[in-house]
Amino acid sequence: MRIVDIQDKIDHELLSHDQIMEKISEAAQQASEDYAGRVPLLVCVLKGAVNTLTAFSQAMSIPLEMDFMSLSSYGSGTSTSGKVTVRQDLSTDVRGRDVLIVEDIVDSGVTLSWLVNELKRRGAASVEIFALLEKPARHQVQLDVKYKGFVIPDEFVVGFGLDFDEEYRNLDSIAVLKPEVYEGELA
Repeated sequence: MRIVDIQDKIDHELLSHDQIMEKISEAAQQASEDYAGRVPLLVCVLKGAVNTLTAFSQAMSIPLEMDFMSLSSYGSGTSTSGKVTVRQDLSTDVRGRDVLIVEDIVDSGVTLSWLVNELKRRGAASVEIFALLEKPARHQVQLDVKYKGFVIPDEFVVGFGLDFDEEYRNLDSIAVLKPEVYEGELA
């Protein structure tokens, strides 16, 4: 049996680690200025946004808190089902809090739109979004992303926390997966 390196399944690198870190740093600096004098609650949607949250929080220069949710509208497929399932809820009461959702990618926007509305329903004082990546070609709902990362083409991307079937999260860059991988032709 031949051991396959994950790089064998990558078509090309879309964004380098340095590009990602520079963009996250810029957004975190702006958020630090915007939230000066307050202690925002950074909400990370597991698992994909963990790498982004780590880099973003470390680049912020103000006190903050973090919490995590696990949401799904995809299952193991590559397109949204449209129904959001809460797998793990927040442990923090968001009532009266300034919430900043730190997200890896806005694809359809269905899950993120649901989360914004849910946090507002729970009484958050404010809800803003930092999204490392946006795929406008896939948007099904309109979202106001205050802190923007990169707009990317409609390609299947992995790395920096993004996965395909739970693999490739460990890449330190954003890369485009070879189509035959997610179409099931590559073993």
